[in-house]
Amino acid sequence: MVLLPEHKELTQAARAARAHAYAPYSNYAVGAAVRTEDGRIFTGCNIENASYGLSICAERVAVFNAIAAGARQIVAVAVCTPDGAAPCGACRQVLAEFAPDLNACTVWVVRPDEVVARYTLAELLPQAFRLDR
Repeated sequence: MVLLPEHKELTQAARAARAHAYAPYSNYAVGAAVRTEDGRIFTGCNIENASYGLSICAERVAVFNAIAAGARQIVAVAVCTPDGAAPCGACRQVLAEFAPDLNACTVWVVRPDEVVARYTLAELLPQAFRLDR
């Protein structure tokens, strides 16, 4: 799969963020990057806790970093996992909260060494719970 420069930049940011993951319990390091409507990229990594319910996924960290910086619209996402897994359901729902068009929001799933898949957020969460519904 050939990536455009903006997609390559996003996937590389997710790969780089993965290096900062704190995953001593699962040993499953994840990095994520989101691009906002104004072109900025925000990253996140998964952060685990001995009280497992307090752990947080990389995708949500990236979104929350964007929101904390004043962004409100996510237009693209990249997630890097060891085995090419797509975002979990909770992360899909959080992404949907801030993606103005689920059909236009691209989600890149990559491993450290290759691109695995490209989806739209609508494909990953076809019945998203949204305030406007």
